Parts: sequence; C-alpha cells; structure tokens
Amino acid sequence: MEKTKNYIPKKERLAFGIGACGQGMIYAMMSSYISDYYLNVLQLAPMFVLLLMLFARVWDAINDPLMGMIVDRRTTKRGKMRPYILYASIPIGVLTILMYLSPSLSKGALMIYSAIVYVVWGMIYTMADVPFWSLPNVMTANAEERSSTISFGRTLNGIGSAVPEVLFLVIGLILPNILGVSDGLEYNKIKYLLMSIITVVIGLVLYSRTYFNVKERIVIPDVKPVKGEPSRLSRIFKCKPLMLVILMGILSSGRYMIQAAAVHVARYAFYIGKPLEGMTDAERVAAIEASVSSVKTIFQVCAIVGMFGAMLVMPALMKRFDYKKIVIVTCFAGFAASMFTTVIGWKTMNLYVCIPFILISCIPLGVLNVITYAMIGDCLDYMELKTGFRDNALGSACQGFVNKLGNALATSGIVVMYMFIGLEPDKMLSSDVIMAATDLAMNQRFAMFSLVSIVPGVSLLLCALPMFFYKISGKEKVRMEEQLAEQRKARGIEIEE
Repeated sequence: MEKTKNYIPKKERLAFGIGACGQGMIYAMMSSYISDYYLNVLQLAPMFVLLLMLFARVWDAINDPLMGMIVDRRTTKRGKMRPYILYASIPIGVLTILMYLSPSLSKGALMIYSAIVYVVWGMIYTMADVPFWSLPNVMTANAEERSSTISFGRTLNGIGSAVPEVLFLVIGLILPNILGVSDGLEYNKIKYLLMSIITVVIGLVLYSRTYFNVKERIVIPDVKPVKGEPSRLSRIFKCKPLMLVILMGILSSGRYMIQAAAVHVARYAFYIGKPLEGMTDAERVAAIEASVSSVKTIFQVCAIVGMFGAMLVMPALMKRFDYKKIVIVTCFAGFAASMFTTVIGWKTMNLYVCIPFILISCIPLGVLNVITYAMIGDCLDYMELKTGFRDNALGSACQGFVNKLGNALATSGIVVMYMFIGLEPDKMLSSDVIMAATDLAMNQRFAMFSLVSIVPGVSLLLCALPMFFYKISGKEKVRMEEQLAEQRKARGIEIEE
C-alpha cells in the first residue's frame, strides 16, 4: 500500500460533502434557534429551558460514545456506518418539524411535549451523526486524503448551516409585510414552522444521498472481546493525544456562542431601522422583526466570511503546517479580536464598528470545525499502531460528544444570562406588545452582547493550552503513518479499491 495513494473518486467525495451540507442544515435549524423559540416564542419558563437544555444535551453527548461502541461492534453487509444514516433520516426530519409545531396546549403540557420531542430528537440524531462523521476514517487509508475529505465535508456542512439563516432573513423581511400581522408572537410561530419544513425537505434529500454514493474501504475485522483485554472505553481514555483533543474541544465551548446567541443579541442588544415612534402595531412588528433578521444576518455574514473562509483554505494550511500550530495561532488571534470587539461594543454599542473584529473572531470557528476531526483521525492511527485496535466510530463519537456538550453549555449560558439580567420574554414579545432592544437598559444590552464577545474570546484562549502538549506532529506524525502502513501489511489488512 502506497502512502500517497488516493482512494476516493471525485464523485464520491462530492457525495459525502453534499450529505454533510444536508446534515448541517438540519442541525443548524435546531442548534441556532431552539433556545430563542423556547424562550421567546413558546415562552417556556427560563428555569425549565435551562434544565432541559443542560441535562438533555449532556445526556445526548453521553449517547455519542455509546453509539460509537454500538457501531464499532458489528459490520453489516451494507457496511459498518452507512445503514444508520439511511434508517435515521426520516425520523430526524419528522422530529425537527414537530419541534417547531407550536401546539395549542397548556404551559404544563407544552413543557412535557417540548421535552419529549427535544430528547428523542437528540437520541435519533446521534444514530446518524456518529456513523456519518466516522465515514472518512473508512473511506481511505491516506491520512492526507482523509483530512482533505473531512475539510471538504465540514466546509459544505457549514454552508448548509447557513440555509436556515437565509430563511430567517428572507421570512423576517418579507412575511410581516405580506401578512400585515400586528401579533408578533403568532408571526414568529409561523416563521419557525416554515423554516423547519423547508429545511427538512431540502436537508434530508441531500443527506440521504450519502448512503447510496459512499463506499467503506477500510474493513477492520470484527473481533470478539477477550477477557482481560482493555475495553473500548479504556483504549480511548488511555490515548493521551485523543484526550488532549477532547479537552481542547471542551475548553472551546464558548465559541458556539457566536452562532447560538446571535439571535438573542439581535433581539436584545441592537436595533437597526427607522424610529419606532408613531408607528402602528403592524408597522412596529414589521420594523422590529426586520431589525432582528438584519442583525442576525450580519453575524451570519461574519461567520460565513470568517469561518467558511478559514475552512476553504484549511486543506492548503494543513499540508504546510502542523495542526497544533494552526490551532494555537488562530485561537490567540480570535481571542485578541474578541477583546477588541468587547471594548468597542462597551464604548459605543455600535454594531457596524464591531464587524471587522467579529469577523476575525469567527476564523477559529472554521479552523476548529475542520481540524479537530482531522486530529481525531490521527489519534485513531496512533491508537491502532499502539494497540492493534481501531475504534473508528467511538473515536469520532468523542468529537460528537464535545460538540454537543459545547452546545449544551453555550445554550445554558444564554438562559442563565436571561435570568441574571432579568429579561422577561413575555413582556418583550407577546400578542399585546413587541419591544425593541432600545427599550432595554444599556447594562442589559451589553450583557447580552458579551455572549458573542467576551465569552468566545476567553474560551478560545483556554482551548489553545492543551495543544502545547500534543505530540502527533511533524516528523513524529510521518513516522507514525509509515509504521502503521507496515503493521497493516503484516496483519494482512487490505484496503479495497
């Protein structure tokens, strides 16, 4: 087996990327908007939302390693990873729409309904997410091609995540004028339901294509556990490089705030538009909703330029520089940009002046979204070399665990901020009144703004620290890949064409 040989045809690589795009659409529909929907539209009690988001998402994160062990345990005739993608697609779509259905129930019944749908959605999503992001590890034996495929997939995943943002903008600018609504609460229920339906229909068509167009080439024989040998979890915990990557991901949890909290910042920190005095109720609803959509879009454009721009250049950067150096440099730069954003925002609360620094602080998001998956692939190579075992799904599930734990912490932080500064959604958005951010006290507005400035910056600084102890880089990485190739050859493991 030649180290530089490529295995993945262009059509197959494209199919994986398209599937990642569809997955990104559906996940973003949940992760970017569910806290706003629960707090401001359904107006569920903040303490209930906090407990639901925290415990359900932590449980969801724990499910990832469990799912990884299930996937690694058995290879079917259709593959080890692909069948789960097909079987979970329809349930994920149905549950996503049910999540934004807004049924006419009492508050107590509505909380039960929301909790059930939210928890079940997370568990079913895990069934497809873990195998999907494990695919690059079995599609090719070339580490560089694997990293390139992951980078391509994460880039299209990010592009897919922008689709709900586009829908949020378009519906927010057009629908209020078409409907002429004076009830901001009912309008938001219609908006979120439309967004979920459109996202699900397009997303599932793209995502399910992966099953039919991707091939698993690296087939590690199923091995029954032998009494006394280390368990799968034990191997994971003893893999020091992998533990450092996981720690890096946990410490970077605050970076999720830039996207998860953006809609809340749009509601409660900034207002962009004409003066609201003298407007009719319908005009006021239209103006405020247009402002929320516009501010949210500004953050999304910053993410697209910063995060997706970084993703596009990541394949070239990953060929020239050590992964650890890329992480350290970009995270330090993101921290500095976040601090500038904080100072400028505190002095002026002028969103336009903050834009360049918000953009720079989004660059590490793109870097981490790509590079952590590639680093986990290297860690699995290291584990296979040292132990003879390669727990692909469980290793990739560690990244899913980190992502979901990070989102849980970020979303919980948003709810805690609501409670800390005394925001009352039912007084800001109801059938009787809709208030703009400018109606709030300045300290409340800046507190919400800190969710996308101070918090991500400090998180980026912390997440760079574990990388100083990460050793799979440079000549050591090259030597590891050569030894692994020789070991596979000796074990008679062949890579399918």
